[in-house]
Amino acid sequence: MRSLEGHGHWVNSLALSTDFVIRTGAFDHYGKAPEDRAGQVAKAQERYDTVVRGRPERLVSGSDDFTMFMWDPSSGKKPLHRMTGHVQLVNHVVFSPNGHFVASASFDRSVRLWDGTTGKFIAALRGHVQAAYQVCWSADSRMLLSGSKDSTLKVWDVATKKQKLELPGHADEVFTVDWSPDGQKVASGGKDRVLKMWRY
Repeated sequence: MRSLEGHGHWVNSLALSTDFVIRTGAFDHYGKAPEDRAGQVAKAQERYDTVVRGRPERLVSGSDDFTMFMWDPSSGKKPLHRMTGHVQLVNHVVFSPNGHFVASASFDRSVRLWDGTTGKFIAALRGHVQAAYQVCWSADSRMLLSGSKDSTLKVWDVATKKQKLELPGHADEVFTVDWSPDGQKVASGGKDRVLKMWRY
């Protein structure tokens, strides 16, 4: 369809604003039998219509050139916004499930929040003492989880822009983090060859 060019170095991560809402599957964990495929697609369409509702779809890319670009993936080859502020490479970018925010993790030890439509900077979340590798949103878009080279996970409150909780326990770098759809548990994996489950 098209090539989107502009980064001066490797592109490490991509995120689509509608990624969460267009998924199909049993996201409502109420102990009911899973719906058939048609029902899942209908639910995904309903989520898409409710969450997007006139908001444009956005794509964000994070790079080794310390920047992020926001794109309109359906039209145009030029970025809508160049998102600057990180002072080292950007490891990971991800949209909140409601599409209102973008979170980024960087070797500069910070996690940053950006507006999900305009790409404007909102806040820097600081607390990790080494590189932040990955971030993950809670399904209600109220909390953010980050994993770091400093062997910890941190839970951030998006409303207050402050750290809510620290989860130590890994013996080495934390490479990957995830949050259960029901918001009850988080998972992490790292260089210590261990997967950990945490009850939130």
